[in-house]
Amino acid sequence: MSGISKILIANRGEIALRVLRACKELGIATVAVHSTADANAMHVRLADESVCIGPPPSRDSYLNIHQIVAACEITGADAVHPGYGFLSENAKFADILDAHGITFIGPTAEHIRLMGDKITAKKTAVELGIPVVPGSDGEVLPENALEIARQIGFPVLIKATAGGGGRGMKVAKTEAELEEAVSTARSEALAAFGNDAVYMEKYLGKPRHIEVQVVGDGFGNAIHLGERDCSLQRRHQKVWEEANSPALNVEQRMKIGQICADAMKKMKYRGAGTIEFLYENGEFYFIEMNTRLQVEHPITEAITGIDLVHEQIRVASGAGLSVTQDEIVFSGHAIECRINAEDPRTFVPSPGTITHFHAPGGLGVRVDSGAYAGYKIPPYYDSLIGKLIVHGRTRVECMMRLRRVLDEFVVDGIKTTLPLFQDLVSNQDIANGDYDIHWLEKYLAETSA
Repeated sequence: MSGISKILIANRGEIALRVLRACKELGIATVAVHSTADANAMHVRLADESVCIGPPPSRDSYLNIHQIVAACEITGADAVHPGYGFLSENAKFADILDAHGITFIGPTAEHIRLMGDKITAKKTAVELGIPVVPGSDGEVLPENALEIARQIGFPVLIKATAGGGGRGMKVAKTEAELEEAVSTARSEALAAFGNDAVYMEKYLGKPRHIEVQVVGDGFGNAIHLGERDCSLQRRHQKVWEEANSPALNVEQRMKIGQICADAMKKMKYRGAGTIEFLYENGEFYFIEMNTRLQVEHPITEAITGIDLVHEQIRVASGAGLSVTQDEIVFSGHAIECRINAEDPRTFVPSPGTITHFHAPGGLGVRVDSGAYAGYKIPPYYDSLIGKLIVHGRTRVECMMRLRRVLDEFVVDGIKTTLPLFQDLVSNQDIANGDYDIHWLEKYLAETSA
């Protein structure tokens, strides 16, 4: 790829391996960085070069900007792909790389900052013509919370402005519950993010979580690649994702997609991003924008045939987008299951050594995983060990294929969430596509009772 000769992958696990594969296809040299706990990781084994950047704690390795920049200088890497999580949405990191003449494969630091703060992001969404959920114009304080809540109408949701993963998030269904909800959300936000600022939104009863994939070239050209339905969640963490959403028709899909693409053109957004919505009764309500690659990006790749990491690298190198909107063809249906090293009922992490590992195969089957037989899963990081992606001509065919491959997938030596997906794929509500963001937690509560 013109302009980029060597990419340092500032991440670990399946996403590091995913990025490495894209680099190899494009003929770009790779550098893996790793903590001492990840010395035997698959992406480290396959990279052209590797650099140990510190001990297991993330703050001392994968979040250590100084060490990562030093690794770039030692190896001569002229670009960094941050994957997702860790430093992928860290504007300071993007600024520091720029100051060192190293290309950040992602948006500008300005856009990371703009969309990283929930209040600013919502204001920006309004300006760009993206539909938003009714809510406060700015920070909510104990003294103005009741007035704002009455204007919005109960129930309301209190959310941390710097939040994520469900922390600093509380529901108040009545005026009597409001004071405690605001106080608790502020305390949680301060503990989790070092920032106690919260805002307020209308609480939707049974919405779906739908997100739109966008890619921009930084010069005013942008496309959308359809939507993903991420409504099956546990504690605000996505578990199962689909593209396209069973809840939308073609007209709705293309309308919201075009709104998002037009917004990115106005922003002159650079790179891949995802605009997330709650969807209820035919209406979309903006939640946030993630200025990075998403965990669930492979299902979009499955239905479009477009490699999102290739596009990220193309755009970062100045080569622009490889396709125009009218060249994108949506084909079939795809589902992703996030396979975690966790007990399938209690969700307690299950680190340890994988004794047997067999990934399923066949038409329309993709497994993104850095796991292998003999691999020891460290206890220090996210429990995601792999993603199972299945594609079919229709949703019915996709579900049939998923049922088959789940029975074929073998991971021994640790507990995994594979049994949960075997239950879900046989559930009638899931078969009908009839679920919302609360469905999975209710199902888990009922089946564990």
